[in-house]
Amino acid sequence: MRVMKWSMIALAVAAGTSQFAVASSQDDSKGFLGDQSLKLKTRFEYMNRDYKNGASNPSNSDSGYRQDSGISQLLTYESGFTQGTVGFGIDAMAMGSAKLDGGSGHRGNGLFAVDSDGNEEKSQGKTGGAVKLRLSDTVLKYGQQFVASPVFATDDSRLLPEVATGTLITSKEIKGLELSAGRFTALSKQTGMAKDSIGGISDDDGNHGKGLSSAINIFGASYAFTDNFTGALAASDADQYFKKYYVNLNYTLPITDDQSLNFDLNGYKTKGDKRGDTVDAIGDGTLGVDNNLWSLAGAYSLGAHKFTVAYQQSSGDNAYYYGVDGNSTIFVSNSIQISDFVGRDEKSWQARYDLNMASYGVPGLSFMTRYVKGDNITVANAGEGKEYEWNVESKYVVQEGPAKDLSFRLRFANYRSNEAYSNYSSDLYDTRVIVEYPLSIL
Repeated sequence: MRVMKWSMIALAVAAGTSQFAVASSQDDSKGFLGDQSLKLKTRFEYMNRDYKNGASNPSNSDSGYRQDSGISQLLTYESGFTQGTVGFGIDAMAMGSAKLDGGSGHRGNGLFAVDSDGNEEKSQGKTGGAVKLRLSDTVLKYGQQFVASPVFATDDSRLLPEVATGTLITSKEIKGLELSAGRFTALSKQTGMAKDSIGGISDDDGNHGKGLSSAINIFGASYAFTDNFTGALAASDADQYFKKYYVNLNYTLPITDDQSLNFDLNGYKTKGDKRGDTVDAIGDGTLGVDNNLWSLAGAYSLGAHKFTVAYQQSSGDNAYYYGVDGNSTIFVSNSIQISDFVGRDEKSWQARYDLNMASYGVPGLSFMTRYVKGDNITVANAGEGKEYEWNVESKYVVQEGPAKDLSFRLRFANYRSNEAYSNYSSDLYDTRVIVEYPLSIL
C-alpha cells in the first residue's frame, strides 16, 4: 500500500470542511504570540554497562565495562497560530549536550558521538525548525520535529532525542477520531549533529538501523469508542525496505473506585520490499525482514498497586526489525530496558509489579520491578536461543515549590542469554541515573 498517494493539502481541506466537525481550534486562536510557549528541559544522565562475557568496549577489547555521563538541554519554542480561516505558525528547537565523564577507554553507551580518532566528542548540538498551518482542527507541519507514531517514532532514551525531517498532517475533526499521514526523508541520530538520511540510522548495539531506504511514508488512525475502549491502526512504507502495519486495542474495565482491569493488545506485520529482502536482521546469516509480532498484556490495579502479566510472540522469516523508522518504533509489551524479546520465532512472558507511594503519604515516589523470559528463538546453526531480563526502577518527582517537576530516576537491569543466543545479545548489568528538570519559560 502506498500510503501517501493522496494530496495532503486536499486531505486537510476536506477534513476542515467536514460536516462532522464538532469544534474548531482555529476559531479559538489567540494569535501567533497569544498561544506561544517556550520550554527548557535539562537532563543529566549517568549510564554504565558491565558486560560479563561476549562483548567488549569498542576502544578496549580487554574490557567489557562502559561508562558515560553528561548533561543536556533541550529548548523548544512553539508559536500559536495567526487568526483567520487558516492559521500559520512556526516551531523551533535548539539542543546541546556536554560530556562530564566517558573516556575513550570505556565508551560505547551511545550518549556521545565519536570522532575519527575513536574519542567521544566533548560537546554536541543541533538546531531545527518547522512551519505549520491549521485549518479548523487539522494541522500540517513541515520541517524538523519529534514523532510518536507506532510505525515511526523518534527515540529519546539518551541525552538528546532523534529528530525527524519531513511533513506530518494531523486531523481531529471528528470527536474521538484522530487521523495522521506523513512523509519523512531524514532522521538524525541521538548523537547526530546534522540530518541523516532515513537509511543512515544505526544504534550503538548494531542490532537495528542498517537501512537502505531514502524516505518513509506513514498513516495512522485512532478512535475512542468509549471512555474505556480505544483502537488504533497504522501503516508505513519505507522506500525499498519494508511495509509495516500496526494494530492496537486497549480496554479498561472499572471494578470499584480503586480497582480496575486493563487489557492491551499490540501487533505488527512487516513485509520486506526489494532490497529489504537482503538484510540480515539478526546477524546470523538469515536474510529478510518479514515478521509478525504481537503482544497481549493484562493489568490489575488495586489502589497503590498494579500487577501485570504479558505474553509476546514473534514469527516469520526473521526477527522484528526497526531503526530506519526510528529507534522507538516498537510498541509492544515486552520491549523493556535492554531487550525487546523480538527474536525469530521468540515467545516471551512478563510479570510486573508497580507501586505508587502517594497512597502511603509520599506523592511523587514510585517503584517498579519486572521479569521477562524469552525462549524458542531460532538461530541458524546454533539451536534454541533463550534470554532473560530483570528490571528494577524507582522515580521521584518533586510535587511543589521552586523545584516542582524536578525528577530523579534510577534504573537497573540484569540481562542474560544462553550460548546459542550470546552472539546476538551478550550478558550484562545496566545501571542508569537520570535527573530531569522541565521549565516552562513562556
